[in-house]
Amino acid sequence: MTSFLIILTNIIFSYKGFKDRYFFNKYKFNPLAVKNGETIRYISSGFLHVNQGHLFVNMFTLFFFAESVIRSVGEVSFLIIYIASLYVGNLLTYRINKNKINYNAVGASGAVMGIVYSSILLYPKMTLYFIIIPMPAYIFGLLYLWYSIYSMKNVKDNIGHEAHLGGAIAGFFITIFLKPEIVSNSFSTVLILLIPIIYFYLKNR
Repeated sequence: MTSFLIILTNIIFSYKGFKDRYFFNKYKFNPLAVKNGETIRYISSGFLHVNQGHLFVNMFTLFFFAESVIRSVGEVSFLIIYIASLYVGNLLTYRINKNKINYNAVGASGAVMGIVYSSILLYPKMTLYFIIIPMPAYIFGLLYLWYSIYSMKNVKDNIGHEAHLGGAIAGFFITIFLKPEIVSNSFSTVLILLIPIIYFYLKNR
C-alpha cells in the first residue's frame, strides 16, 4: 500500500507539473531558491518529473524493488528510507551545485536509488542488469556507485548523478541502521559497497 501511494502521488504531482509550468517551477529543485529558504524543494522536487518517460522509468524501478524492501523492513521503515534518500540526494546535489543559480532538477531518482541500494543490501545475491549484462546485485551496486562518482564530474548530460549517489548512500546507511545484522550476515557486500563511498568522502571533504 505504501509503495502504491508513493507511485500515485508521483503520478498526480508530475502530471500537474506537466500541465502547469508555474507549479513545476515553484516546486522544482533550484539551489538559489533553496539558499533563499525554500527548503521544501528538497522534497517537492522528488514528486515532479520532466516527462512521462522520466516518470515511468522511476516508478517502474520503484515498483520492481519496493515490495522486497517492505517485506524485509516493513512499510514505515520503507517510507523512512524513501524520504531520507530523496532528501540526502538533493542535499548532496545542493552542496555540489549551490553556486549554479541556473541549475534545476526534478525526479524521484535519489529516493528510488535509496530503495535499490536497500534491496541490494537485503538481497545481495539477486541478479540485476548493468545495461544488458547480468550480475549479482552487490556487483551492480559497486559498479553503479563508481559510475555515479565518475559521471558527476566527467559526463555532461541531464541526469542527476549527484542525487543518485546521495540517495544510494542514504539507502545504504539507513538500511544498516534499521537492520544492523546485515553487517554480520553480508559483511563482504557491506565492505565492497563502502569502498567507493569512502573514496567519494575523502575526495570531497
